[in-house]
Amino acid sequence: MHTLVSAPFVDTRAADLAWSLEHPLVEALAVRTVPTPYGYVELRVLGASHQVRVTASGGDAGAVDEDGSGELLETVACLPDHAGALPERTTAAGPGAAHYTFDSVVESFAGAEREFAARVTRLRDAAASRQDALIGTFPGSPLAVTALALLAPGGPGEAALTWRTWHAYPQSAELVTTTTSVVFASADFPRT
Repeated sequence: MHTLVSAPFVDTRAADLAWSLEHPLVEALAVRTVPTPYGYVELRVLGASHQVRVTASGGDAGAVDEDGSGELLETVACLPDHAGALPERTTAAGPGAAHYTFDSVVESFAGAEREFAARVTRLRDAAASRQDALIGTFPGSPLAVTALALLAPGGPGEAALTWRTWHAYPQSAELVTTTTSVVFASADFPRT
């Protein structure tokens, strides 16, 4: 799903991004909810980048324990209360016995703006035709894009979800790519 966002984006370069699993839910500019065998994945485009919310379910997208267990909320955005750069790699415990791995890569296309434009256009066009993706294009440039997509589930017998995001900054000709994997104990996220 491709959305033309009417609000200006808040983060304007890769160095503005921070990562958190503890930041509260932020009002989104665009949302796509995708059912998976392990729960619901909500892809969220923010004015300050993205959130991905994974909710365990037995058939109800809102089924979360009162203490928040059963839910994982990844935020990559301009977060004034989180100092420091976006980590290249980090791991954490997710809901239950889930294992969470986050990787990020920042590519600079300074001096290669045509290559940047071609790469962002290919990513945007590829994601636009997917039912498990969300793309937000911000005012001012068709290359000011935040895109999120689920990837193929883990291997046989592995309860896993993987998603990738792209944040394109035409002002600085930077492309930030993140890849997240969450591997669950089979009992943590029941099949829907």
